[in-house]
Amino acid sequence: MPNTKTAKKAMRQARRRTLINKARKSRVRTFVRKVERAIEAGDLAAAKEAFRAAQPEIMRGAQKGIMHKNTAARKISRLHRKIKALEMQAQQAEA
Repeated sequence: MPNTKTAKKAMRQARRRTLINKARKSRVRTFVRKVERAIEAGDLAAAKEAFRAAQPEIMRGAQKGIMHKNTAARKISRLHRKIKALEMQAQQAEA
């Protein structure tokens, strides 16, 4: 247990920040999961729409310190690559 007044305040602040960060991280994961589920289902339109919603959310997570900016960029890049692959599959199926 903290002994000084400042240590007690720091503990309260850390607890508050932890809750906020957990919520933000969960939100990012939810958006990413929606994109991945749409890709798995093979629904190109839903995947693109979910990706449009997820992209700013992932970058916001990087901006707020939930993840490193390179990690966020990598996640976005990989999701985009999966959507492009799905798009190519759909085009080949049409032809």
